[in-house]
Amino acid sequence: MAKIKIDTNESIKDRILVNAAELFRKKGFAAASVRELADTLGIEAPSLYNHIGSKAELLQEICFAVAKDYTLHMDDLLASKKNATERIAEIIRFHVRKLSTDFDKVFVSEHEWKRLPQKFLEEFLAERKRYETNMINIVKDGISKKLFKNLLPSIAVLSILSAVRGLELRQRHKNEFTIEELEETMVQHLLHGITK
Repeated sequence: MAKIKIDTNESIKDRILVNAAELFRKKGFAAASVRELADTLGIEAPSLYNHIGSKAELLQEICFAVAKDYTLHMDDLLASKKNATERIAEIIRFHVRKLSTDFDKVFVSEHEWKRLPQKFLEEFLAERKRYETNMINIVKDGISKKLFKNLLPSIAVLSILSAVRGLELRQRHKNEFTIEELEETMVQHLLHGITK
């Protein structure tokens, strides 16, 4: 029986999640099959069930792992002594780095979360809402301390998140600029705009 090939620093489950994220990104969660996933791993589909419960379980693990990374980063920022400008800059940089280093998982988390089973969907949406609320509160703090213009915090956050989530297009242009250039340009643009 064939075994799943893994790298030195990963577990079999890690390898399955990496392959599942790539497959879900390319085909969409609904169209991807467990058989196709097993094929990417070089094993028979029934053998895959020795390591997973279901395809839906994989989607849940991918979405919640990405959400956890964002949440932990946000919690660290909120515990820091950084001001609102520094916090928003760090959030933008983190989103850029996460998308650049974990593209398939972030893409799946952003596009396929609607396919989560209901009990997990509600939890996932609550986690996203908490993250966005924390960002809104950072912007409100920045406004109250005269670091930001007097604008609607929820729209500012929506604009920032839409911009950084839209960076998946970078995959088509990744040879045109470095991650560092992308981070810096996004921070400058989203915090200061394009006018002189």
